[in-house]
Amino acid sequence: MSKENIGRRVKHVPTRLEESLGIGTITVEHKYSADSSMHYTVEFDNGNTNSMNGSELEYAEKQKYRSTKTYDHIAPVAYRQWKADSHCNLIHGYALSFHFEFESDTLDVRNWVIDFGGLRPLKDLLEDWFDHTLLVADDDPHREDLLKLGELGIAKITQVEKTGCEGLATFLYEYINTIYLKDVGEMERVWCTRVEVRETPSNMAMIIGERGDVK
Repeated sequence: MSKENIGRRVKHVPTRLEESLGIGTITVEHKYSADSSMHYTVEFDNGNTNSMNGSELEYAEKQKYRSTKTYDHIAPVAYRQWKADSHCNLIHGYALSFHFEFESDTLDVRNWVIDFGGLRPLKDLLEDWFDHTLLVADDDPHREDLLKLGELGIAKITQVEKTGCEGLATFLYEYINTIYLKDVGEMERVWCTRVEVRETPSNMAMIIGERGDVK
C-alpha cells in the first residue's frame, strides 16, 4: 500500500481524536471505505497516528482560535460626510464603539490568543484619536477651514483619509495588522480578522479580512 505526502499540516484535530492531539504531517494512504470515500492517515510528531475521512480532515485544518475585544461608547466624536446628499454632510456626532476579532492557529504560553490586558495601548490610541475629537477627511473641500478650529484651540482635530464607520474600520484594520501587532511582538502568530465601528445601536459597519491581505 503506497503513501504520498501531500504537504499539509494539522494544527488542531477534532476533540473526539483526543489521543492524537498535536501537530502532524498528513499523508494519503490509498485506502477506501465501503462508500468509496478516501481516508487519510494523520501522523503526529509524538509518533501517534490516526485515520480520518475527508470531512474530518477539512474540519481539522480549518480549526482556529479566536478572541474578541469590545470597547463600548468610548469615543464621542464629530465629523461630516461632505459628499452626502442629506444632513449627514453637516458636522454631527456619535459615541463610537469598537469591536475587534483576533485569530491564531496556536495559543501562546499562557494558552491565550492575545492578552486582553495587553490591549490597553490600543484603547489608549482609540481614545487619543477619537475621544472628544473632530475628524477631518483629507478630501473635504473645507478641510483648511476645519483645521483652523484646531489652530484656534476650540477643537481637537484628527485628520483621516475617510470619515464614517467604513473608513475608520478600514484604517484600524490596516493599522492593527501592519503596525500594532508588530509593535507588541505578535505579528507572526496573531491576525486581526474583523473590525467593527458602531455609531448607534442600529448603525454599524465592518471590515472582514484574512491573514496577509494587507502589507
